[in-house]
Amino acid sequence: MKSTAIPRFRELTRAEIDALLARNHVGRMAFVRGNDIDIEPIHYVYANGWLYGRTSPGRKVDFTAREWWPIAFEVDEIYDLFHWRSAVVHGGFYTLDPEGAAWEREEAQKAVELLRTLIPETFTDKDPVPFRNILFRIAVQEVSGRAAEPSE
Repeated sequence: MKSTAIPRFRELTRAEIDALLARNHVGRMAFVRGNDIDIEPIHYVYANGWLYGRTSPGRKVDFTAREWWPIAFEVDEIYDLFHWRSAVVHGGFYTLDPEGAAWEREEAQKAVELLRTLIPETFTDKDPVPFRNILFRIAVQEVSGRAAEPSE
């Protein structure tokens, strides 16, 4: 759709960024893998300053390197060429071991409960994506956001 309105650009407030993260459930995670930078779509749930999700072994996750690593995450709402919102999160990516220490088991259970708000069958015998068996969370440590809106 073409837009003829002159756009107005602005920074999003932290409250607007939190609302944007909470309203959406698909974003893109960018990370360094060796000498390459990669970006992959993920589904997630935002709660209490954390993004919770799950993935499968492979390119996204190099479990042998370290317990956490820095990532960038982006989510967008796009209505038109000059009518959109975008938020970027920088933070640490942490895997959750459901068999780990007590705090980690609690966080893994919280992640499963949150993910079941999106897909109730998560980690059941009716799970539509059972190969996504690695739980993770991303600490929302730094945020920025921008919006474009048609001017009146």
